[in-house]
Amino acid sequence: MSHPVKKVVIAGGGTAGWMAAALLKKVLQNQIDIELVESADIGIIGVGEATIPPIQTFNQFLGLDEKAFLKEAHGTIKLAISFENWRKEGESYLHTFGAPGATLGFTGFHHYWLRARQAGLTQSLWDFDLNALCCEQAKFNKIQSDNPVYQLGYAYHFDSALYGQFLRRLAEQAGVRRTEGTIEHVKQHLQTGFVEALQLRDGREIHGDLFIDCTGMRGLLLKQALGVEFDDWSHWLCADSALAVPSERHQQTLPYTRSIARQTGWQWRIPLTHRNGNGLVYSSAYLSDEKAAEMLMSNLDSPALDEPRKISFTTGRTTRQWHKNVVGIGLSSGFLEPLESTSIHLIQSGIIRLLKMFPNQAITPSMEALYNRESEQEFETIRDFIILHYYLNERTDSDFWQDMQRLTLPDRLAQKIAAFKDTATIFNEQNDIFRDASWVQVMMGQGIMPADYHPSANVHSDAQILDVMQKIHTAKQQPLAQMLGHDDFLARYTGS
Repeated sequence: MSHPVKKVVIAGGGTAGWMAAALLKKVLQNQIDIELVESADIGIIGVGEATIPPIQTFNQFLGLDEKAFLKEAHGTIKLAISFENWRKEGESYLHTFGAPGATLGFTGFHHYWLRARQAGLTQSLWDFDLNALCCEQAKFNKIQSDNPVYQLGYAYHFDSALYGQFLRRLAEQAGVRRTEGTIEHVKQHLQTGFVEALQLRDGREIHGDLFIDCTGMRGLLLKQALGVEFDDWSHWLCADSALAVPSERHQQTLPYTRSIARQTGWQWRIPLTHRNGNGLVYSSAYLSDEKAAEMLMSNLDSPALDEPRKISFTTGRTTRQWHKNVVGIGLSSGFLEPLESTSIHLIQSGIIRLLKMFPNQAITPSMEALYNRESEQEFETIRDFIILHYYLNERTDSDFWQDMQRLTLPDRLAQKIAAFKDTATIFNEQNDIFRDASWVQVMMGQGIMPADYHPSANVHSDAQILDVMQKIHTAKQQPLAQMLGHDDFLARYTGS
């Protein structure tokens, strides 16, 4: 495409569409026109959403007031995910947004912790994690300190539909134009195949230079019009269904997401200030919809506010997220189950990647290729991290879990597990959103205890390493006295 991009058309609203509209307008301002087309007749997959910490950066760049955002989207603080029954029934561990311990030298803290265990240390890795300590006491507060020992990484739980509405107002105030209508046809250039316009049911045509497909799993532009193929990953991640249902809020709002492994699949619990989000992810090959509904509804810990709503999906990604003049953002570009709360992050990173490569004078094959290569790497590393949870289970109560133990792993994941088992070594790819602490917590939480550690941890004598560990543990405990109960914090902070 040889002419400059002066108008962007976003097909579809929801969280993906309005995140794209708001950030594109914020960065490019009046250099481009943005028109978003959505229909009130087409539903969105709006559920209680759990996020990861980079959402803070996104909101801050847009200038969102955190207090107003939390209040309007019924948001709560998220410090971690609690994985319950994933290794064995009755066992649990936390994957936190913190990093256990402190920087001690050449290599990661977990190497020194492994060395200290040989010297007689009895405390768990999570005893050195401030996020985990706050989760145990259901506490949170802002910590005013530059000392990395006291860093308390956090994200949010919120109502995704309300977040989309919040962003819509922001985007429209900045000059984004919203058009109500149902897309009936995608008009393409006869020679190049580039999309020229969206034809609406009432005959109107919405012309543009660059189109962003936010039409969800339908992939109206990317998959249906341009024929981009889908890479199916269900041989690794066989879940193809989810049931979602809201329930009444608890008296105490926990500052973490709960992921509870059931006999088949797993259940989420996401605490909001006005209700709880609940759901069950499962495979229809192992569990009927009727049994799934029974399993979900019998395991709610507060009364249901509605009937369960089914969501069907296939895990995988489009082989290209950017093709010709269409970029898929959100579910149109692929689906990964929400085990590690990556759905909104993939929207965010897709938009940011587009902005970094945004065409000035022309859309070029080199841009498209670079965007697609980075997207592929990001999707695959998240996929591998999710597979890790399933594969390392030790459950014997169902065919489902035992089949997960027999998965043939992607090569990169198999190598990662082997390296950690042997020497506690973690290697991270450039576009892996999960850093060392995340892989360490999940692998140890799922039962891997490395056979060895890095020799730099042997610099300390037994007495020295135990003394260092005691000092770090004491330091991690100090902020707890300043913490508020999570609900108390939210009430004071938002004025609710």
